[in-house]
Amino acid sequence: MKAKILLLFTIFTLIACKRETKNDSFETVSVSKLVELRDDKNSFHLKSGNFNYSIEKNVLPFKRIVLLSASMSGYIGELNAENLIIGVSSPEYIYSEKIGNLIQQKKIHNVGSEQKYDIEKIISLKPDAVFTNYIANFQNTYEVLKNNGIKVIFLDEFNEENPLEKAAYIKVFGKLLGKEELAESKFKEIEKNYNTLKTLASKAPNSPGVLANEMYGDIWYLPGGNTSFAKLVSDAHGDYILKDNSDTKAVTMNFEEVFSKSKNIQFWLNVGNHQSKKELLTVNPFYAKLNVFNHGKMYSMVGKEKGKANDFFESGIVRCDVVLKDYIKILHPELLPDYQLTFMKELK
Repeated sequence: MKAKILLLFTIFTLIACKRETKNDSFETVSVSKLVELRDDKNSFHLKSGNFNYSIEKNVLPFKRIVLLSASMSGYIGELNAENLIIGVSSPEYIYSEKIGNLIQQKKIHNVGSEQKYDIEKIISLKPDAVFTNYIANFQNTYEVLKNNGIKVIFLDEFNEENPLEKAAYIKVFGKLLGKEELAESKFKEIEKNYNTLKTLASKAPNSPGVLANEMYGDIWYLPGGNTSFAKLVSDAHGDYILKDNSDTKAVTMNFEEVFSKSKNIQFWLNVGNHQSKKELLTVNPFYAKLNVFNHGKMYSMVGKEKGKANDFFESGIVRCDVVLKDYIKILHPELLPDYQLTFMKELK
């Protein structure tokens, strides 16, 4: 009898230990190459690039946030969390109609720009957190905010090389804003759409040549071969001019170099925010020498633009599936006969 009781006690102890081990082990979730999330009993841990945050769970979800980057409003919009924003910088660059209305109602305040943030205004708003891309020149500003008890969270989504990993930042906002289930659901939808479109594009019989961006002064800045743009073009079954390049940042070339490499290019994408070929030539008349200018098709990013605001750099950041759909429609229109472009517009 004693032996039986001892056996039962041992089994119970083992089960209890397993349960305790399970409860005390917390999995690290990889959002991208740059971002990781992890929960423990009392804190939420976020690794974002070179920055690490431990946020006490008793202060989550954040109820009052400030955005210092317009691109982040795209994630907030997908989560229907605009009401949590109390301040934005450079509101003229924000496309969101909901955020615009809240600014007009003075529920969201203007806190300056990347030329000069209004630190006193930000502190007076008493935000739970400020979200921004890291800009080294503003290190002193960040320190002042931190010293006033404000969490400054750096999310550099523009450094991501994979469009879906860039979109996955929605999970970070979901976690911090109490919208975790919605964020997971939204990302799964985006991911499913993207992969379905990628499969569709792979059925195209050809892979047309693609040129991108434009010149600033004497320099042409092209996305490197390992950027999210290059990945999007590849997934749209296009042949990007720098597909064999390994850079994750912009590659600089002069006009002669681009002219030499683009002789057989059929499509020129992301041609700034120009409205016509004539307008483009007023910026740089040398474009008229390009074969793609005279015989190909050109598309600028003005499909959803108003004033200085452009939704391509807002909701287009998180809705990479829609951007991919635009590129497929451009490169292989027969695959999406009923679809109308969202972010892109053909230059005539």
